[in-house]
Amino acid sequence: MNHITTTPFGRRPVSAGLLAGQALARAATQTPARDKWQLFHDLRAARTAFGVSDRDLTVLNALLSFLPERELRDGEPLIVFPSNAALSDRAHGMAESTLRRHLAALVAARLIARHDSPNGKRYAARGAGGQVLRAFGFDLRPLLVQADTIAAAAETARQAEQTLHLHRETAVLLLRDVTKLAEYIACNATLDRAALHRRALRRKLTLQDIDAIATGLRADLAAITAQIDPVPEKMDANAASNERHHTNSNPDNLDSEPCQENGSGAGARDIRIPLALVLKACPDILPYARHEVRDWRGLVALADDIRPMLGISDSAWADAQATLGRETAAVTTAAILQRAGHIRSPGGYLRALTAKAAEGAFSPGPMIMALLSADAQSSASSVSSARMMNSATERYTASLPGLPVPR
Repeated sequence: MNHITTTPFGRRPVSAGLLAGQALARAATQTPARDKWQLFHDLRAARTAFGVSDRDLTVLNALLSFLPERELRDGEPLIVFPSNAALSDRAHGMAESTLRRHLAALVAARLIARHDSPNGKRYAARGAGGQVLRAFGFDLRPLLVQADTIAAAAETARQAEQTLHLHRETAVLLLRDVTKLAEYIACNATLDRAALHRRALRRKLTLQDIDAIATGLRADLAAITAQIDPVPEKMDANAASNERHHTNSNPDNLDSEPCQENGSGAGARDIRIPLALVLKACPDILPYARHEVRDWRGLVALADDIRPMLGISDSAWADAQATLGRETAAVTTAAILQRAGHIRSPGGYLRALTAKAAEGAFSPGPMIMALLSADAQSSASSVSSARMMNSATERYTASLPGLPVPR
């Protein structure tokens, strides 16, 4: 008399999954009661393990809202029987055809079970006192039966998410170190790879993908670290770098640390040129600066920015930095820019200077002094200044065989 059918209404056939779901609804449970919203929260975290989507869970949330009690209790009626219209309303206006699809997904995932009435409608037969004698609709008991499994899957999913977050965080920190150190040594190839990694990290990646990126970044970081001088630069005491107030009686002295011309060429020299002297001799480079040039790193970065404009190729720039050193190459580029109107091929000029430096026959010191000499004379007579500048430059350039004399 109280038989509850296990077969579906209408044309839906019996399947192994349907029978397994019905069996799960009748199985014994290890948890006599469970808060339905906590259970739903765990299922939301573990939805991938159960093969359900966020839209499936929207429908399940609506079904749970039709159960008056907050807890799912074994032995109590756990069948809800809302109409399609009522269920659609609580599922934020979901279309009935979409509702049916998501309800089928919940049944297939064995999270709910169907109990169809003789005519396929969902309703409850009530006694004289209003009590429910028999209900046809969706049984929520499979949720209670699988409560422990859902909770364990949720914990596993949360741990995996935390691991993914930590590994992504590590990759982002590595990326920051690689980018800033590559900018410091002006390593364009490493910066290009870092840009590719940055774009990749904006996407949703697996743990294996993130670890592969981190491995590449660690290799780049090790390579960069090996190129950096372990002796730190002299500390810059201006307020912009360390937030301490500093009063300088010599406003022209932008950086007390001179340039060390210690390139790797056979004839590399050790000549010290103060940064302030370089900037005073080569003021034409300053309008191209995005930030105030306060130290040698700033000048190296600025020279790297403007050298494509001069027609200096990547290979010529790399050779100059390797032979002259980063700072000396930047000083030379600034001097070339200052005389750009008189040099037909700045890229070829830099290559020739690099070759002379490899033989120990070049230092930018005379170039800077010639530019300063011209600047000093220009304050007295612009005509005399031009002659002295040309004379000094011609004398210096004439000492470099194979170079055209600037006109």
